[in-house]
Amino acid sequence: MATKKIKAKGALPIVRGARKIRLKELSLFTRQLSAMLSAGMPLVQTLVAMEEQTDDQNFKSVILGIRTRVEGGAMYSESLAFYPSIFDELYISMMRAGEVGGILPDTCSRVASFLESSNRIRAKVKSAMMYPSVVLTVSIILAITLIMFILPVFVGMFSDFGADLPGLTQSLLDFSAWLTSYWYIAIALVSGFVYAFKRYNKTDKGQYVIDELKLNVPGLGELATKIAVARFASTFAQLMHSGVAIIESLEIVGLATGNRVIGDSLLKARKTIEEGEPLSKALEPNKYYPRMLVHMLSAGEKTGQVEEMMDKVAEFYDDEVESMLASITSLIEPLLMVFVGAIIGTVVVAMFLPIFKMSEIVM
Repeated sequence: MATKKIKAKGALPIVRGARKIRLKELSLFTRQLSAMLSAGMPLVQTLVAMEEQTDDQNFKSVILGIRTRVEGGAMYSESLAFYPSIFDELYISMMRAGEVGGILPDTCSRVASFLESSNRIRAKVKSAMMYPSVVLTVSIILAITLIMFILPVFVGMFSDFGADLPGLTQSLLDFSAWLTSYWYIAIALVSGFVYAFKRYNKTDKGQYVIDELKLNVPGLGELATKIAVARFASTFAQLMHSGVAIIESLEIVGLATGNRVIGDSLLKARKTIEEGEPLSKALEPNKYYPRMLVHMLSAGEKTGQVEEMMDKVAEFYDDEVESMLASITSLIEPLLMVFVGAIIGTVVVAMFLPIFKMSEIVM
């Protein structure tokens, strides 16, 4: 069943905390919507109930806006399009397909499961990265503190002897002096780098280069590939289940994989399909798609069970991602200890080298 993109007409409302709403409320909202619609409640009455039981005032106003438009004769999916910061194109397209096909409760259930799975993976990735980020930040702050405030005190005790400082100590002392005098330059350099990186990442070329780098980083590249493949398989399966045409599905999935390289390859695959070739043939030459994915997709195309095959692929790679995250987390901990030990140890050695040399001078 072909569907078309939905664009809201008129000025779009600004929703405060839209990002927080999407992460915190959307999957729960969709799950409850599915339950009420499956129980036979009319859509407007369901939205009234959802509005009353929602604690988030911002999201409450969003539901009110949706209900008002539905009561005015608009389709539910059309009403969602007025809030693109909360309901993305994937969500809206699936809801429209569910409305047109008369299976909105089932579609809501599928979308809720998809969102719950996506949020679970996202939370595990963030959790896995939180520990090393905190440890690295604390170790860098500690090292800078030692270099700027503690090292000069130790060196001061050695300066009265008129001897040259050890090379390591002198280098860190020079860095400490520069950092103390020109700290604003250091902050400007770091801020400028972060700003330039973010600006570059917002460009088409920059996004593509960075996403390609993610896929090719030793060790972590495999994880990034599996996350993108899992998103592709899961999103594609949900769209096909909802009756969205394959050409439009690829366009939507291409924007939802979270990786520009994978997304662009899916957008290019549309041309192959338009020429009458199966999707599996279009993906086969691409090195980033695992052979298992291509073979299962091909089998699904031959048997008319593409959705079921993609569901299995998504489930498999979700499990793979969770397993890899657990392995990487357990591997990162000892590596971090070594790294932090090297940083702090270098500073401590630089502090005590003059004391060791002092004993040689005294003797």
